[in-house]
Amino acid sequence: MALTESAHFPIGNKAPDFTLLDTVSDKFLSLNEIKGKNGTVIYFICNHCPFVVHVNAELVALANEYASRGIGFIAISSNSAVSHPEDGPDFMKKHALNAHYPFPYLYDASQDVARLYDAACTPDIYLFDDELNAVYHGQLDSSRPGNDIPVTGKDLRKALDYMLAGEKPLEKQAPSIGCSIKWHKG
Repeated sequence: MALTESAHFPIGNKAPDFTLLDTVSDKFLSLNEIKGKNGTVIYFICNHCPFVVHVNAELVALANEYASRGIGFIAISSNSAVSHPEDGPDFMKKHALNAHYPFPYLYDASQDVARLYDAACTPDIYLFDDELNAVYHGQLDSSRPGNDIPVTGKDLRKALDYMLAGEKPLEKQAPSIGCSIKWHKG
C-alpha cells in the first residue's frame, strides 16, 4: 500500500460546486443543497482503503456530534469503479448503510470533482466555513493503521471548534495520508 499525502488546497479558497449521485438515496445532490448552515466537511473516501477503514467509525462519530451545531458532512468517492469495482456505487450504498453513514455518500464517476479539489488520497479531508471558504485541509488525527495511536479526530475537531468559535484557521495543518485515489486509466 503506497502512502500518498494530500495536496495543498489554500485556506480561503472557495469550495468548488458540484452535483453528484448520492449512492444511498439514488438522487443527484448539489453542494448547495447539502452544505451545513455553519460549515461543511467534505471527506474524499472509498470503501476498501485501509486508512479509511481505520478511521471510518470516527468519521461517523464526528458527523453525528457536529451536525447539531450546524455542520454538514459529505463523503465522496472518486475511485475508478473499473479498476476497483468494490468502490463502485452499488458497493458504496451497501457500505454506507452498514457503516450507518449520517451523511450522503456521493460518487464522482468522472473524477472531475476530485480534480477540482485537488484531492489526492483517501481520506482527504476539507473543512469550509458557512460561506464555503476553506478553513482546514488536513489529517483527521495522527493515527494510522498499525501505529498504535488511538483514533480521536483531534485535528479536525480542533479545526471545527476554532471555526465555530470564530477563531482564525489553524496555522499548523498536517496533511492527510492514505491510499492514492484510483484514477481512470487512459
